[in-house]
Amino acid sequence: MCKGLVLLCLFSVFQTGSWAQYNPDEVTNLPGMGFKPNYTQWSGYLQARPGKFLHYWFVTSQNIPSEDPVVLWLNGGPGCSSLDGFLSENGPFHVNEDGKTLYENPFSWNKIANVLYLESPAGVGYSYSDDQKYATDDDQVAEDNYMALQSFFFKFPNFTTNEFFIIGESYGGIYVPTLSLLVATGKAKINFKGFAVGNGLGSFALNDQSLIYFGYYHGLFGEDLWYELTTNCCGKDGTCNFYNSTSNMCATMVNVAFNIVYNSGLNVYSLYMDCQGKYKAYEMAMSHLFKNFRKNFDKHKPYKDLGEVPPCIDSAAQTQWLNRGDVRKALHIPDILPPWDLCSDFVGGNYTTLYPSMKEVYLKLLSLGLRALVYNGDTDMACNFLGDQWFVNDLGIKATTNYQTWLHKGQVAGFYQTFANITYLTVKGAGHMVPQWAPDPAFHMFQSFITNSDY
Repeated sequence: MCKGLVLLCLFSVFQTGSWAQYNPDEVTNLPGMGFKPNYTQWSGYLQARPGKFLHYWFVTSQNIPSEDPVVLWLNGGPGCSSLDGFLSENGPFHVNEDGKTLYENPFSWNKIANVLYLESPAGVGYSYSDDQKYATDDDQVAEDNYMALQSFFFKFPNFTTNEFFIIGESYGGIYVPTLSLLVATGKAKINFKGFAVGNGLGSFALNDQSLIYFGYYHGLFGEDLWYELTTNCCGKDGTCNFYNSTSNMCATMVNVAFNIVYNSGLNVYSLYMDCQGKYKAYEMAMSHLFKNFRKNFDKHKPYKDLGEVPPCIDSAAQTQWLNRGDVRKALHIPDILPPWDLCSDFVGGNYTTLYPSMKEVYLKLLSLGLRALVYNGDTDMACNFLGDQWFVNDLGIKATTNYQTWLHKGQVAGFYQTFANITYLTVKGAGHMVPQWAPDPAFHMFQSFITNSDY
């Protein structure tokens, strides 16, 4: 029926959503899904380098897949799975508390974009390496992700002309810009338009430094501790160094403050939310986010841990669902792979951080004309809003708007300021995982960013 009209037929396949040419990775049914999706999805593997394979999950847009942008989403850790982003934050469906059934997410980012979720680096989630050697670093992760991205566009060539964006969270503050630089300067033909980082790690020094101010002005420390901090860590000119002071007393006081944040029972990812459970990979994640003091934390620890250790995340339902045999089969996961877990202690424990700051990488990317967004839920203490605001200000780019509110459905949703082609934005009342805890405003923010429209 289609003789002589191959291109037309392929276009027809693209438009109708049957996508037959992309089998066998297509996910045709999912256990627990009691609704019929109006998008197509695939799950399989992308090769990062010989013997190293990263698991991907790709969902097409619910709007016009052939015209809508492709967005790569990366969670952080390092060592945590991007399927947490899919199943808890901005994916088209989430897992009910029973760990068996799914429900639709009305604020899914694939309402207006084709979204690729990549489990990175190898050893995280269902990604693996044949030699099972999972020690890695910032540069190798960026290179592996870049190779996997090329593998993706080779597998899905119809998307090579779509606008492309990279967005990530937390330690994605390192993953996203380092990968973005490879995409922007590499030889692969990718229609790269910009990147965004949510509650990300842009600078270790600024993240540590700002947390002390965040804690004090949110009522966590009290005047006695604040007096000790300012007396031992600040000079006569009022300049304070809470990050790497040579004063032993300052280091001790900073660790007293950090211990209140970490170990007093607060939800480090969302200050005003209660704890939902205890997650064992917390210590590993925090050791990377606050490595300067966490490496000596026990030495300076002033008192015994109290209560549950934050971040109080409950991923039991997602873990249960992803480890069902029928779900693994539907997602084309090899039987020999171990059970899925939210984060890998092994990957995190063997990860080498190479960049204390992303400033120079940002400046290179912005000089290429890419647009960028740095956004923060303003109740997060793992990667707090103040540190990221300082980071953007420290880029030295002249502001092109005033610092002002942005509105969602007639209410103040946060604040933002634009500096040429980069915007800094807060999401009022949200924690570390903005799309999870403020899904409606987060979708508004996402749509404004990818369409380059007003917030």
